[in-house]
Amino acid sequence: MKSYKSIIASALFAGLALTATSCIGDLDLEPNDPNTTTAGNMTEAAYEGVLAKCYSGLAVSGQGGPDGASDISGLDGGTGQYTRALFMLNEFPTDETKWIWKDEGVIDLNTNTWSKGNANIFGTYSRMYVEIAICNDFLRLIKGKDQFKEMALEARALRAMSYYNIVDLFGMGGFITEDDAVGSKPKQISRLDLYKWLASELEDIVANMSDATPHYGRVGKDGVEALLARLYLNAGVYTGSPAYDKCAQHCENIIARHKGKGFKGSGLADHYLYLFCGDNDVYMPGGSDVNEILWGIPYDAVELTPYGGTTFLCCAGVSNLTVDNDGAYMNSEDYGLNQQWGCMHATKEFADKFAAEPNDIRWSMWKKDVDGFNKENTSFSKFTDGYGVVKFTNLLRDSNGNFKKGEITKFPNTDLPLFRLADVYLMYAECAMRGAADKAKGVEYANYVRERAGVSKWTETDLNEQNMIDERCRELYWENVRRTDLIRFGLFSGNKYTWSWKGNVAEGTAIPDYMNVFPIPSSVIAAQPDFKQNPNY
Repeated sequence: MKSYKSIIASALFAGLALTATSCIGDLDLEPNDPNTTTAGNMTEAAYEGVLAKCYSGLAVSGQGGPDGASDISGLDGGTGQYTRALFMLNEFPTDETKWIWKDEGVIDLNTNTWSKGNANIFGTYSRMYVEIAICNDFLRLIKGKDQFKEMALEARALRAMSYYNIVDLFGMGGFITEDDAVGSKPKQISRLDLYKWLASELEDIVANMSDATPHYGRVGKDGVEALLARLYLNAGVYTGSPAYDKCAQHCENIIARHKGKGFKGSGLADHYLYLFCGDNDVYMPGGSDVNEILWGIPYDAVELTPYGGTTFLCCAGVSNLTVDNDGAYMNSEDYGLNQQWGCMHATKEFADKFAAEPNDIRWSMWKKDVDGFNKENTSFSKFTDGYGVVKFTNLLRDSNGNFKKGEITKFPNTDLPLFRLADVYLMYAECAMRGAADKAKGVEYANYVRERAGVSKWTETDLNEQNMIDERCRELYWENVRRTDLIRFGLFSGNKYTWSWKGNVAEGTAIPDYMNVFPIPSSVIAAQPDFKQNPNY
């Protein structure tokens, strides 16, 4: 099953021609355009090798190990890795975490003070378009070869993931497909038009993709349909016209394919924290257990070792502290790793989400008051001024619902979930809360998630906005959805909800509505003056 990891790794060294185009602006960050690949007399295995490069664009930064030969220049290979770049924009500006070091550009994301010249915003924008370019190149390569239709659908799904992130993070953006000539520049497209294209594209992929379980590490119908459901969940934000009914229907389609196994026949894994440990590959598509992870990225302690991905999520929240350090104790080896970064912790508002039911297993591994940590974020750069968040580990499952240590490694074997069935259940429940789906069923679906966490069941009166947004936080924290959720509930900008260091104020303050999208990077507009900037930037 894990042989797919070696396929990805081989693609990194397959000699694919990734040549630089032109430098964009004074940040010297440039997508390396893979537009020189040629078909020749390629075999099916060769096509799969090129497709693996499309997949590896999500997993690693480039072709030179954890911090070398990145597909973009101007950011280091760790910071510029796909999912870490997304995390910086989706989680740092919210109530779920704070990166305690005041690194240039990163501090601005943590305090909601970014500008159009922020290098990390530019890096994320560029990372999305490098992935789009790689997928477009593969689609040109395979065009007209109907025997490889499923591979083409996979590449379109991978490209759609990046276009979704553009819609969500930036609103409008550049648009280019395999139908444009090699070397063409993207044309700017409105948020509405990009949404319409993306909805149509995903609907077509879902309609034509096989129902068969995909090979481990690859995307199948469940993952694509979950992406489509998430797009419809946020349609009101993106277009002004909600589509909760469409979201609910696609959630039902996914749920129907998973009912009958796992926790109470829901299709969920029996143990929440097992989904984020060193042998969680069993929950991936093609795994040996229930496949709650509908779409995920494989990682391996030897073959796939970026400073992003699950390495980032495992190590950033761990610091080797002893009882001599303010009474705090933490040891990275307790989580299966021999490296620790000690740079990311929870805000007090995040910790408070668990206050009503402190025995919730979803935060059972956190470091709290009894471990020498303080809930209050009184000192921005002090690691213990904020609870220590432990969700992703390199530990192994045992037969009793607990963890055991395997080999202590520098990089984890932990795969990264992009979409989970639990999210699908909660999406449906939210649609029901908003009157677009059956409310009784919505409560049933939310309770699968809550019961697995060991907390009390909801009734229909509990299905309200505050409970819903808090439950999504508890279940899906650090899974790159928090900023989007807060915006959808009207809680990200303004002062309806504030958290520690929101707006660069210790107790939190309002931020303006225009910050619900990020700026189009100034270097992009300098390179393409016909591109418009988002308002107020």
